Amino acid sequence: MDNNSRVVYSTESGRITEPSRPVARPKGDGVVRIQRQTSGRKGKGVCLISGLDVDDNALAALAAELKKKCGCGGSVKEGVIEIQGDKRELLKQLLEAKGLKVKLAGG
Repeated sequence: MDNNSRVVYSTESGRITEPSRPVARPKGDGVVRIQRQTSGRKGKGVCLISGLDVDDNALAALAAELKKKCGCGGSVKEGVIEIQGDKRELLKQLLEAKGLKVKLAGG
């Protein structure tokens, strides 16, 4: 029996889906990193905030607060907060005010 012989449909219960597993993010080292990135974004820059050891709900709440204080858009993808525009200095001040150790990474 090979690995490709898994059941995808059953006449009793219909389509069988595999249970979704939560994505485990790597644990940070206690330093929040703010990085500017433009690659793959047609020249538009975003700030990536990584290294936060909080759950998804707290991450979404923090992203909403940062977007509101910066006056710009953004999103949360795979445990990384993306804020539109080059707002690294403002983000650093806001995160340090929350008691986090912040480092500007990259260029």
